[in-house]
Amino acid sequence: MLFSSTLFLFVFLPVFLGLYLALPNIRLRNALLLVGSLFFYAWGETVYVLILVASIGLNYVLGLWIERQRDRPAGHRALVLAVGLNLLILTLFKYANFLIDNLNLVLGGLGVDPIVLAPVHLPLGISFFSFQAITYAVDIHRRQASAQKNPLRVALYIALFPQLIAGPIVRYKQIAAQLQSRTSRLEDIAEGIRRFIVGLAKKVLIANTLALPADRIFSVPGAQLEPSVAWLGIVCFSFQIYFDFAGYSDMAIGLGRCFGFRFPENFDWPLLSRSMREFWRRWHMTLSGFFRDYVYIPLGGNRRGGLRTGFNLVTVFFLCGLWHGASWNFVLWGLVHGAFLAAERLPLGGYIRSAPRAVQSFYTLGVMSLAWVFFRTDDLSHANAFFAALVGLGGLEEGGGAYPVALYLNNRVLFVLGLASLSALPRFGRGWEALSLKASDLGLLHETIRFAALFGALGLCAMSLAMGTYNPFIYFRF
Repeated sequence: MLFSSTLFLFVFLPVFLGLYLALPNIRLRNALLLVGSLFFYAWGETVYVLILVASIGLNYVLGLWIERQRDRPAGHRALVLAVGLNLLILTLFKYANFLIDNLNLVLGGLGVDPIVLAPVHLPLGISFFSFQAITYAVDIHRRQASAQKNPLRVALYIALFPQLIAGPIVRYKQIAAQLQSRTSRLEDIAEGIRRFIVGLAKKVLIANTLALPADRIFSVPGAQLEPSVAWLGIVCFSFQIYFDFAGYSDMAIGLGRCFGFRFPENFDWPLLSRSMREFWRRWHMTLSGFFRDYVYIPLGGNRRGGLRTGFNLVTVFFLCGLWHGASWNFVLWGLVHGAFLAAERLPLGGYIRSAPRAVQSFYTLGVMSLAWVFFRTDDLSHANAFFAALVGLGGLEEGGGAYPVALYLNNRVLFVLGLASLSALPRFGRGWEALSLKASDLGLLHETIRFAALFGALGLCAMSLAMGTYNPFIYFRF
């Protein structure tokens, strides 16, 4: 059940929010939130909700064990077991086929019969709730949080539906107190609804519009792509993934606010970054923060010299790429980012910092956009063909020129590309933020304009969804 679906918007959400607000205390509200979250997950995954339930039970027991043993050597072993079991669950469902396929390549070279493994289903959101479960165990071991004695609160933390499918990744210590005590004031609900509508508009009106030309372009064989079409595909996809995921994060944060939770922000104008280092401080901040605090710093961070720092960065982004998907394309995407982050700690970083701002922005957007090719293409041969098209080596086969750029551009796409470009800039893009400010921060005229804009955006989204327009969600794959 997508947030950007008519079923969620006009049935599930209003009914569920109404029931939630009608309950008199936090215990009943938590119980309803848990039931609703499991129902929400089971709607799309049916029997695989048992994987989520098993993860909850496992981490509840392990959390109590870690807290009891953390002053002893057994405490470290308990932590290793907790992290290992969560990664094992993730590996079995997300990476089993990838590992077997690569093992079969080796076995084939040795003349050994391949291992046959049927496609393993990838449960929705398993990458996100597995990482959240890991933060639960680590935060307890580090004394940054206490183990939760109430299993329903552990279940709610791991299964809470606003951020269950695609984040943001919420650390246990960030909402431990909110699981026990919180309020849903009318002001919070209003602000949450406004934030949700803003995210919905980014997703439906911008990301969905640009998804159609992006998907059509990336489905064309690279050898038949003209450079202008290939570059248009990259531009459309870059904006699509940003507004798709940033919009979903806005919706998740807004929904959490309606239920009294304050989730961390996930994006901070990343397309304005002037280095790859800055980009990762602004893009998917909860994921980059997770890898920084739970992988990079434990590896030694930048405390053991330049060579070790570079190794740590490349290792972290190798894992980051693999986290996004069981494919060598994702691994290469991560390695590209890791390599540039490591290089920016060498003389390259000094050259970039001393360059004009326009050069810094061009460099960052160029690396980011070109790396998206690995992220978006199906396999390495597809990526290679697409890169060839970008430099004019496509469009050479018979049928080249059959896909002119005009085939993918119309007035709506051109308008949305302009809107996306402006919305990525704070001077214009802060208009999105103004739509979700507290009413007391605005005058009556501005408040009236804001209400009309929100109502109009919601109406346009509703009409678009009712017409059955293209409505993909990129991070459902992860």
